[in-house]
Amino acid sequence: MKTRITEMLGIEHPILLSGMSWISDAKLVAAVCEAGGMGILATGILNPEETRRAISEIRQATNKPFAANVTLYFPGSERNAKILIEEKVPVVNYSLGKGDWICKAVHGYGGKVIATVATLKHALAAQKDGADALIVTGSEAAGHAGEISSLTLIPAVKEIVHIPIIAAGGFADGRGLVAAMVMGAEGISMGTRFMNSVESPVHEIQKKICNEKDAFSTVFTDKVDGLGARVMKSAGTTRLMKKRLNPFSALIKSKEIARMLGFPWLKMAAGILFSGMKKALMMARMANGFKAFELATLKGDNKRGVLPLGQVTGIIHETLTVKQIIDKTISEAEEIKKQMAVS
Repeated sequence: MKTRITEMLGIEHPILLSGMSWISDAKLVAAVCEAGGMGILATGILNPEETRRAISEIRQATNKPFAANVTLYFPGSERNAKILIEEKVPVVNYSLGKGDWICKAVHGYGGKVIATVATLKHALAAQKDGADALIVTGSEAAGHAGEISSLTLIPAVKEIVHIPIIAAGGFADGRGLVAAMVMGAEGISMGTRFMNSVESPVHEIQKKICNEKDAFSTVFTDKVDGLGARVMKSAGTTRLMKKRLNPFSALIKSKEIARMLGFPWLKMAAGILFSGMKKALMMARMANGFKAFELATLKGDNKRGVLPLGQVTGIIHETLTVKQIIDKTISEAEEIKKQMAVS
C-alpha cells in the first residue's frame, strides 16, 4: 500500500508506532521497522546518554529507517533534539513547541521532520516551520491529545495544509487505516495497539487489561500530568484527579524529574519559581504524572499508577506480535478496499 508517507519515509506500509514514554523503546521501535512500518523512539524521559544509546540499539537491530521524538515542553528536550541531529536520525518527530530550528538542522543532513499536532493553529504553524508531514492526533488517542475527535480533526486539517497527514487517535486495525485514508490521511500512527504487543515493554497485567476493557474505560483529564491526556479509569487515576497541589510542591517534586532527565535541579527550580503560579502547578502535576505513568506501564500498578490508554482498547482483544499486527492491519485494509470497489 503506497502513499506519499511510504514514499517520503522509505517504508513498506503506512503505519507508524507512536512515540510513547516508557513504551516506545529501542526494541519495539526496531520491531515495527522490521515489519515494514516506522517506529518512533520516545526520548521524553531519557537523558542524552540514554537517548544516544537507544539510537545505537535501534541501528544494531535494524537497517530500516526509524524515527525519534522530542516533546519540546519537557525540561531538557532541546538537548535530546541536538543528540538526534548529531546522530542524523532519519526522521525526527517533535511536538508541543516551535520546531523551525529542528526542521532546518534535520533537512541539512537530508532527514525528514514530522510534527505532532492536535489543533488547526498548530498544524499551520508546523507547516510554516518546515515540517514534512503531520501526525494529527484526535481525542480518542492515549496520552496527550486535543479535544476534537479524529473524524472531525483529520479532514479539517486536510483542508488547510498541503503536506501529508498521518492520523492518530482511534486506529488499531485495517478498518481504521481505510477510514483514515478516506478522511484524507496517508498513514496511521498506532499507540495502544502496539502497546499491547508481544514486543512491548509494558507489564503483562496491562496487556491483559487492554484485551478486556471496553471503549468506555478511559477518561480525558489534565489532572494527571498537567496536560490534557487520555488514560485508563483506575484507582490511581481517580487519586491523582482528586489530588490538591500547591506551587511549592513543584520544587520538591522537580528533583525527581531533574534526576531522571539528568537536568540541573537548581536551574529547573529557578525556572519554576519565576514561571508563575499556573506553570508551577503544571510542573508539580508533571512530576506526579511521570511517576504514575512509570508505575502503571512498567510495574502494572493501577492503584498508584496511571496507564495511558486509547479508546481503541474496546476493539483490541488479543496480544499479537508487531509483525502480526501490521500484517493483519494491511490485509484487512486491502480486503475492505476490494469490497468497497465491488459495491
